[in-house]
Formats: sequence, C-alpha cells, structure tokens
Amino acid sequence: MNGYEAKVLDFCRQWLNGTLTFDLHTSGSTGTPQLIQMQRRQLEASARRTCEYFDLGAGDRELVCLNCESVGGLMMLVRGLEHQMHLTIVEPNANPLVAVAPDAEFDFASFVPLQLRTLLDRGFEAQLNRMKVILVGGATVESALERAIQTLTVPVYHTYGMTETASHIALRRINGPEASPYYRVLPGIHVELDARGCLAIRGDVTADQLVTTNDRGRLVDEHTFEWLGRADFVINSGGVKVQAEKVEQVLEVALAELGLPIRRAFVAGQPDARLGEQVTAFLEGEALTDAQLQQLQQLLTQRLTRYEQPRAFVYAPQFQATASGKVDRLGTIGYLANATSSERTPPS
Repeated sequence: MNGYEAKVLDFCRQWLNGTLTFDLHTSGSTGTPQLIQMQRRQLEASARRTCEYFDLGAGDRELVCLNCESVGGLMMLVRGLEHQMHLTIVEPNANPLVAVAPDAEFDFASFVPLQLRTLLDRGFEAQLNRMKVILVGGATVESALERAIQTLTVPVYHTYGMTETASHIALRRINGPEASPYYRVLPGIHVELDARGCLAIRGDVTADQLVTTNDRGRLVDEHTFEWLGRADFVINSGGVKVQAEKVEQVLEVALAELGLPIRRAFVAGQPDARLGEQVTAFLEGEALTDAQLQQLQQLLTQRLTRYEQPRAFVYAPQFQATASGKVDRLGTIGYLANATSSERTPPS
C-alpha cells in the first residue's frame, strides 16, 4: 500500500465511523491554499443533491480518479459511500483507465479536463459512452476540448463549485441538444451578486452561510448564471480593465487555427512602468518562431482591442501545478522569475 492509498482508506474509515468534521485545503490555484473545516452534514448534503439530480444510487459503478486529497475526489468517495455505489478507486493519472481492466464499465465518473482530453485522444469514446453521466471540473474546459466532447453521446457537464461549497453547486451541459454556455444552479442553492459583481452562494452545503467568491458573474435568472472570469485575474493596463480569461480564450483559438501543437497557455498582468500592468501571455513548451509569432499576433490584433493584446510572450518548459492538477499561475510566474526564461515581444 502506498501513501496515497493509505490516505484514501483513512478517510473511508473516518467516514464509515461517523466522523463529524473534516479538514480540507482550498486548491491554491490563485494563492496560498487555505485550511478550512467542513461539517459532515455539508458533505452529505452535497452528495445527496448530486445523486438525486443524476439518479445515481445503489449498484451504480463509480470511477474515482480525481485526487481524493482535494474536494473533487473526496466528494466522489462520499457519494459512493453514502449511496451504496460500487467504487473503483485509482490513483490520479492523465489516463485514468490505464489502471483498470479493458472490459471495465462504469456508470459515473468525474474528470479534470486533462484526463478527459487524454481519454478522447486515445480512443476511449465507446467506453465513455456507456456511462450514465460524466462530470468535468477543476479547471476551464478549453474550446478545443469542448469541440472534441461533441463526439460523445453520454451527457457531459462542466461543474462550478469550490472547496467552501463542498464541490459543485451548479452545472453546465457541454454536449447534446441541451448544451448551454450558462450554469444551472442545483435545487436548494441560492446565488446572488455582490457589489463587485461577484457570485455569492448560500445553502446547506455552506452551512447556510453566505460564501462570497472572486468569480465575476451575470445572473440570467435566479437559477442560471454566466461565469465571466476571476476578479483577481483582471489586468489594469493603462487604466483599462482587461479580463485575462477572455484573452486566453481568443489566444487558444488562434493557436489552434495556426495548426500548432496543442499547448497550455494563460494570461496575466506583469509590472510595466508606463501602463502599470502589461498583458502578458505565458505559453507552455518551446518558443514560437518569429514567423509563427507574427501570424499569431495578426490574428490577435483582429479579435482583441489594443489594450487586450499581449505585449509580451513568456515561455515555460512546463507549467507549475497545484495538488489538484490545476495550473498554478502564481507558482509558474514565480518560478520563471527565478529561472532562465525566454521572452519574446511581438514583431512590429
């Protein structure tokens, strides 16, 4: 038994023995991970809501392949234990089916985008399509992956939630006739916007306390919202506020249109003497050639305002990651600041 398996078994023992409180860490993707304490009843409420929504219960086969030290993986354990599902637990891996028998079948699974992308790339569509439902969360579903998911007939939902809400509190259907750009709040959960235009959440999963997020949103109605990006990812460039996620989406599509190998990228503000912050694109992998960079910049110029266009491109051999597998933006930027990196300004 390795260390990860021991931790999973320890949690299962605690749960089955009726432990009432559990210590969880936030993901740390935008800052230092924080330790919070969750009540058993909050985790039970979250598990019950998901299983009722998807009609999951006794006898259903659940694949647990997320990191169980994060809320996403831990809640997969709770759902299975509370609702008498058959659990197959594998250590987190980019290809979560590599460790199971080729003929293994499942009704329910939750993946991070990297895992689902890997499974689609390696031809597991038939096995995925035999499931009742698939959840994907923990990070943004990039447009290339969203297009690939359209080949699946199994319902696939992008989740919205966080450690403080005991996993997801809203879902967005990605594929099929019910696909939508909007998140639908699960029954019994209340959402509102604070003075900054950020989502605030209340329900039994928050112990009926109002949890304020840094996620900017737009309410379509009392049960539906559009996610607009992180408030702490807003770049103030020359007094103009630029939403980093918008630039990232345009950048991803432009890179794909140029036929370049798929690579991860993110956008952040970097200090600039004149603008205060300059929009900077961080790309994983080898540096683009001058010709590729010029082509990319031409596409970005057509689709972004002058202030939104990246003024510098920084390359990292590999992005830093959090324990839950998310890109650690601050960690990557800090690593690059202390290491030799290649920075290229767009050709004029």
